[in-house]
Amino acid sequence: MQTVAPELAELAGLIADPGRASILSRLMDGRPQTASELALVAGVTPQTASWHLSRMVERALLKVERRGPRRFYRLATPLVAQMLEGMMTVAAIDPQPSRPPPRIDPEMRRARTCYDHLAGELGVAVTDAMRDRGHLNLDHEAGELTACGCAFLGDLGIDLRSPARSRRILCRPCLDWSERRPHLAGRAGAAVADLALQRDWIRRRPQGRSVEITDAGLLAFRNLFGARI
Repeated sequence: MQTVAPELAELAGLIADPGRASILSRLMDGRPQTASELALVAGVTPQTASWHLSRMVERALLKVERRGPRRFYRLATPLVAQMLEGMMTVAAIDPQPSRPPPRIDPEMRRARTCYDHLAGELGVAVTDAMRDRGHLNLDHEAGELTACGCAFLGDLGIDLRSPARSRRILCRPCLDWSERRPHLAGRAGAAVADLALQRDWIRRRPQGRSVEITDAGLLAFRNLFGARI
C-alpha cells in the first residue's frame, strides 16, 4: 500500500531545523523578506540562510520574487501557513500538565496576523461576532458565509465575487494556537484583514506578526462587527 510517509518525514525533517523554523515563523506575518533579513532572524550567516532558503523554495514551502537586484521570500501558499499554524497549536500543548504553561507574548495574544488573516483575541472575537449575528457558520472542520454575511461584508466594501477564478477556499476555520479556538481564514478572512489595514483599524508593527488595534479600529470592531474586544 502506497503512503506519503516518506514525503511526510522529509518535510518534517526540513522544518525541524531551528534556523528554518525561525524563518518560517517570521514569514507567517505575510510580508516578504530578504535573505539578509531572514539570516538575522535565524541567527545564521547570509550564506547559510541562502542555503536554507533554496531548500525551502525547492520543497515549495517558499517562493521567491525578484525586485530589481534583490530577492524577496514569502510563504508559497496559504496552505503552508495553515500547516504551520496547526503545528504551532500542537507545539503549544504541554505534555506535562504540572509545568507552568508557556508564556505567550501579550501583544501576540491580543492581535496578530496569521499569514493574511486576523488571529489572536481579535481574530477569534471577530469570528465569534460574525457567527453570533448569523453572518457565518463555522466549526472546527468547515465554514461558510451566509447570505446575510455576504451582504454584510458587501456593505463594508468587500466584494468576494471578483476573484472567482481563485481556487482558494472562500471561508474556512483556522485553529488559533493561543486561543485554542477557530478564527476565520480563507479569502473571506483575508479580505477582512485587508479592510482593517486599509481603514487603519489595525497597524502592523515593524517586526513580527502582532498588530496594533487603533482607537478607530476598536470602535469599528465593536460597533460594526459586534466583537467583544
